[in-house]
Amino acid sequence: MKKLFSSQDAFEMQAVRSELDALSIPYMVKNEFAGGAIGELPWQDSQQEVWLIDDSWYARASKVIEAIVHKSRNTNNSSEDWRCNACGEENGSAFDVCWQCGAEK
Repeated sequence: MKKLFSSQDAFEMQAVRSELDALSIPYMVKNEFAGGAIGELPWQDSQQEVWLIDDSWYARASKVIEAIVHKSRNTNNSSEDWRCNACGEENGSAFDVCWQCGAEK
């Protein structure tokens, strides 16, 4: 088994798990329910971690992680409004989907 990913961001963790599930990449989550022990345990020992069950998936799983982290960083740093390519509607920077037609950013 090989550690693949850990994060304090619950949304990022769920995005990783969802992508791995969609691609049928076998993994397990360590410390999934240890959040309540923070304070009793050091935060490092209670942080959720995604581990690969089969190391032969590491190359593909790493690409999934890189894409999610890259998208997360670019989305969080984007503070500019954007115009929808599908309908031309102006959308605020907080939106990843056009509020008018539903097209993705």
